[in-house]
Amino acid sequence: MFSVFVPSESALKKVVIEDLSALPDGAVWIDLVNPSAAEDKAVERLAGIAIPTREDMQEIEISSRLYIENGGRYMTATLMCHSDTDMPRTTPVTFILADHRLVTVRYDLPKPFALVEAKLARSCTPSVTGETVLMELLDAVIDRCADILERCGAEIDQVSHDIFEPESERHGQAKRYSQILISIGRKGDLTSKVRESLVSIGRVVAFLSAVVEGVKWSKDMREQLKTMQRDVASLTDHASYLSNKITFVLDAMLGVVNLEQNNIIKLFSVMAVVLMPPTLIASVYGMNFKVMPELEWVHGYPMALVMMLIAAIVPYWIFKWKKWL
Repeated sequence: MFSVFVPSESALKKVVIEDLSALPDGAVWIDLVNPSAAEDKAVERLAGIAIPTREDMQEIEISSRLYIENGGRYMTATLMCHSDTDMPRTTPVTFILADHRLVTVRYDLPKPFALVEAKLARSCTPSVTGETVLMELLDAVIDRCADILERCGAEIDQVSHDIFEPESERHGQAKRYSQILISIGRKGDLTSKVRESLVSIGRVVAFLSAVVEGVKWSKDMREQLKTMQRDVASLTDHASYLSNKITFVLDAMLGVVNLEQNNIIKLFSVMAVVLMPPTLIASVYGMNFKVMPELEWVHGYPMALVMMLIAAIVPYWIFKWKKWL
């Protein structure tokens, strides 16, 4: 389906197109969502531009994502989807700017589109153009990436606290190492996807900054592009920082798991060493020899018990004195 947005007195009015043979006058934004072949052809005929296919949008070459054709500027970026769920993913979105009209092609529902649609439906200037809508969309995408990174950073800090919490708080509690490892993996996946999105948005903003040199854009829009470039660069650096922090937290988590396993193995080793001397004494007196004076002695049994107890305490005391425990 596709929707058309037409400026009114103080807002951007959404018009659902049923007749594919006509385009409302003054339409500044055509939003294609999961378009059919017929809708692609209709928009191509009405707007005078070529609509890229889904396969074309998934190309990774810069020349296939950012180019100028028949006066239209084609820009494909990778945006985040479903970032609030356990299964975030990215989706390619194409922005086509031609004759002060914006055409967007997407096969998913990135949240910034709904936010911009609601914002422009509340208020916008009557002189709104496709360039204005594009800037609003890019700004919303960057803000959304920043929000995701902020939330991801807070969750990573919480995971780090769970790993390095004081020993007194961990005492007597079963550590949920598997849940922590799953959480770290999800944060790493989300951060990498956000970074991928930021890199593609940065390329789009750089492309726009290059092509506006020959276009009469307002000074405010040029300044907004420069601000976007700085924001994307700083967010990309922050995403790299979070990736490094996730790697550190993962290494720390694995180190804690190894320490816990070593402590368990050490406990079993100490218990084995402590029980070896008593076992030796019990084995000696368990042999069936006829000449064993202690067998006929009244105090032989208590003496054997005392010897086994001393033989168990001495190794434990030596371990504590050597600070091996």
